[in-house]
Amino acid sequence: MYRFTFTLLVVFSSFFTVGQELNLDNYKYIIVADKFHFVKEVDGYQTSSLTKFLLEKKGFQVFVSNENFPEDLSQDKCKNALFADVKDQSDFLTTKSIIVLNDCKGNAIYTSKVGRSKLKEYKKAYHESIRNAFNTMTDVRYSYKPSEKIEPKVNISNDLSNKIKISKDSVIEKEIESKEILNSEILYAQPILNGFQLVNSIPKVVMVIQKTTLKDLFLVKDSQGIVYKEGNDWFFEYYVDNQIVKKQLQIKF
Repeated sequence: MYRFTFTLLVVFSSFFTVGQELNLDNYKYIIVADKFHFVKEVDGYQTSSLTKFLLEKKGFQVFVSNENFPEDLSQDKCKNALFADVKDQSDFLTTKSIIVLNDCKGNAIYTSKVGRSKLKEYKKAYHESIRNAFNTMTDVRYSYKPSEKIEPKVNISNDLSNKIKISKDSVIEKEIESKEILNSEILYAQPILNGFQLVNSIPKVVMVIQKTTLKDLFLVKDSQGIVYKEGNDWFFEYYVDNQIVKKQLQIKF
């Protein structure tokens, strides 16, 4: 009985490991948070810099979230990037760190095992525990493979073609209307649990944005989109008809 249970655990662990490997290859970049939750300042104890350095050894193109991004990354973070965070699970005697790679919606795509350190000095302890967490990522064999979407060729009747055209026109009209509203209005950020609600001058709630582990990056509630800061400007990115849409927002916090 014990031998059977152990065999099942090994099999399921193998499936889990392979799944993590396959998911990572479709992402070109990793964005590391410029400030982890357990430090008080940007790149505290150089933990963000260390995490970037380690992940680059796996072959990833890595940026800290406060760095300038290449154009394709700036245009579509959801499609092109994973977001690296370090979780602190330390107790009184041991510093414990876990490296987590999330997608833009906050879903964990990959999680390392716990790295530990018994060192007393904070910087040395965090560096050792993060390195040890990275050393458990032996199952990550990264090779970038851009996902390709193949559109099937289908003969469509005139009636169905007209219906699709009408549907697309409706989407375009809504998109233009949304763009006019977002670009012309100043939105005021009101703090709520886990984020902010953005209201206009009426006041009417336009959208609700939720905090992530990354500075100046928010998930949009009830939408497959994100709100983030680039330079001094705020942008809203989301998908319409499988196409990425990027709009500038005027937000006052």
